[in-house]
This record gives sequence, structure tokens and C-alpha cells, in this order.
Amino acid sequence: MRSRFDRELDLLNNELIEMGSLVEKSIENVTQALINRDRELAKVVIKADEEIDMLENNIESRCLKLILQQHPVAGDLRLISSILKMITDLERIGDQAQDIGEIILTLSQEDTIKDLIHLSQMAKATTKMVRESIDAFVNRDMDLANQVIEYDDVVDDLFVIIKDELISLIRDDVGNGEQSIDFLMIAKYFERIGDHAQNIAEWVVFSITGEHAGERKIQD
Repeated sequence: MRSRFDRELDLLNNELIEMGSLVEKSIENVTQALINRDRELAKVVIKADEEIDMLENNIESRCLKLILQQHPVAGDLRLISSILKMITDLERIGDQAQDIGEIILTLSQEDTIKDLIHLSQMAKATTKMVRESIDAFVNRDMDLANQVIEYDDVVDDLFVIIKDELISLIRDDVGNGEQSIDFLMIAKYFERIGDHAQNIAEWVVFSITGEHAGERKIQD
């Protein structure tokens, strides 16, 4: 019975890793689409959200079956509960990558009013957070998970810089308003992605220690 349960846990872990890899790829793709104004790559990101949603449903179903059929206790139950929480954050990240992709489709048809240095830095910082939060889960690495949690401050600071830059652009010329709002929305989506990656890292810590610092409240 235990060996069957362990096999189910292995399948669960593998599906979560697969979902994490898809989400990570979406963030990398949407970052490149933003930097290169690549409409086709933005469309790939938008389409990929369907597969991410499907994996979330599969993993959730597998988790619930394990809980109902195997009645896991202690560490096993903690792990399954953490996975249920993590897939919600991963699905949200996929949604936000899709949202950025849709904005890129509009921006790619316009002349850019500003360089994307800080926005590119923010995109790469959130990609790092997502990748390392997943690596922390795969390797049961609490130190890496804590590093992800702390790194969210970097993303938040970049958001403030970008917001202030865009406000200045609008102040200088109201004609910059529409595109500035688009860039601000992209920055806000990246900030939320960072928050979700932080959530994942916190659930990694919980799955290892049983202690949770408190899930971040994110307005989607």
C-alpha cells in the first residue's frame, strides 16, 4: 500500500514539475516578446495558458484522490496540501503572462515612448524568482526558498522605479498616457508574478517545516 502511495506521490511531483516548467517557459517567452516586440512569441504565451490550466486541473484531481483514498497524515498530507496551494499560484502566473502577451500585441504596433531597461530588469527578476521557487520545491531546498522570499523586495523596488518614470512621462506629455498605462499594467503583472513566486517559496518552506509565514494577499 505504501509503495503504491509513493508512486502516486512521484507522479504528483512530476506533474507539478511539468507545470512549473511550462510556467517558467511562459515567463521567459513573454519577456523576450516584450524586449523584441515579437507578436508571434506573445501569441505562443497566450496559447500556452490553456495547457497550464489543464495541468492545474489534473494535479488538483490527483491531490484530492490521494487525500480521499489514502488518508495521508503528517508530512505526506503537508506536502499534498502545499502542492494544492502552489498550483493555484502557478496558474495565476500563467494567467498574468497571458495578460502581458495580450498587451504586447497592442504595443508591438506602436512606436515605444521609452526604453525598456528597468522593465526588462523586472521581467528577468521575476523569471529568476519563478525558476528558483520551482527549483526549491524540486530539491527540497529551504535556503533557496528563503532567498526567493527575500528577493521579492528587488521586484517591488523596480516596480516603484518604473511607476515613477511613467508618471514623469505623462506629466511631460499627456500624449504618452495610453502607452504609459500599458507599460504600468505590464509592470504590475510582473510584480504580481513575483508575489506568486514568493507564495510558492513560502509553501515550499511549509512543506518541509510545517511552518508558514503567511500567504501573501494578491489582488488579481
